Amino acid sequence: MKQIIIIGGGAAGFFCASNLDEKKYSITILEQSSDVLQKVKISGGGRCNVTHACFDPRELVQFYPRGNKELLSVFTKFQPGDTMDWFDQRNVPLKIENDNRVFPESNSSQTIINTLLTEIKNKKVEVKTKCSVKEIEKQDEKYLVKTSLGDFQADYVVYTTGSSPKSLKIIENLGHKIVDLVPSLFTFNIKDELLQDIPGTSFENAEISIPALKTEESGPLLITHWGLSGPAVLKISAWEAISLAKSKYHFEIEVNFISKSMDEAEESFQNFKQSNPKKTIGQAKIFEVTNRFWQKVLDVSNVDLNKQVSHISGKEMQKILENLCRKKLKVSGKSTFKDEFVTAGGVDLKEINFKNMTSKLLPNFHIAGEVLNIDAVTGGFNFQACWSEAWLISQHLNNLKI
Repeated sequence: MKQIIIIGGGAAGFFCASNLDEKKYSITILEQSSDVLQKVKISGGGRCNVTHACFDPRELVQFYPRGNKELLSVFTKFQPGDTMDWFDQRNVPLKIENDNRVFPESNSSQTIINTLLTEIKNKKVEVKTKCSVKEIEKQDEKYLVKTSLGDFQADYVVYTTGSSPKSLKIIENLGHKIVDLVPSLFTFNIKDELLQDIPGTSFENAEISIPALKTEESGPLLITHWGLSGPAVLKISAWEAISLAKSKYHFEIEVNFISKSMDEAEESFQNFKQSNPKKTIGQAKIFEVTNRFWQKVLDVSNVDLNKQVSHISGKEMQKILENLCRKKLKVSGKSTFKDEFVTAGGVDLKEINFKNMTSKLLPNFHIAGEVLNIDAVTGGFNFQACWSEAWLISQHLNNLKI
């Protein structure tokens, strides 16, 4: 019986094993940690954001800063609807939330983990944990995988290690080109009077731009102890990961906290002024922001909170609107989610055949998951790439005539 060695016990490795024909192959998963599926466990705050309810491959690839062209053909063969069907067939009900993120109805990542563990157990897949791969040697048509638990012979290798420098070095030694790693999803460290003392303040839809890069994103925004976070920040950090790494994470952003143009905001202000002239500005509810943030804006704009709205001068109003609609902030560093860390960079995509995720350089060698130079914005997209790539590998191997 032919031997398949899957290196990496994460989402891609396990999904591939779950879909392989166990009558055809002897399958072993090697995982260097003591636990498998660690990223699945912590994803989505422990609920596991399985995928995203976007069922048109052309739309879906728009969420991938790197890999969008290559993934189009992959997603035409296996997309989020197929992922949902796969879990549904195994009695795992999933739910689509308002923002189109997909979670198990149980709200527990353990449901997803248990399903994958059951699948591989039924297929008699052997899992070796605390098994660190040191080197892979090509020997004629086979591979010798040297590990901390001894050597393994493989007819086929499935390389799904994630993007650790060590795993990239191993595959680089086999001849693959590696695109330098840079962080992709990260938050912005900002020290500014406007953001001080109000962590936890959130905005349903804000706009963020990086003028120097002529780029803009919108979405929910959150003020943190260190600066700014939330989907709007994470999206722009993903798309501009390489440029921001070059800037050493020192750059200027412009934030529109209320997603209104200056003219629209001024019109709202004037209308409120006419209909509520006697209200104090500190108690005025002109825009959809929290009282804490509104009072902070007034403070930073040097406007007396007790002043009547009718007495606000044109100059004061302009200052308030500048802070709301086009506040310039200096970013001086980043914070990454250590648990849900995503990187740009990895194995060069030109060296992969995306029909079946095989290496163009190494025979019988498949590569999938975050070890590739593919990454996505937050929302279940990185997992979907893993599921789809792994499924293609399993189908390719299952259909081989051996």
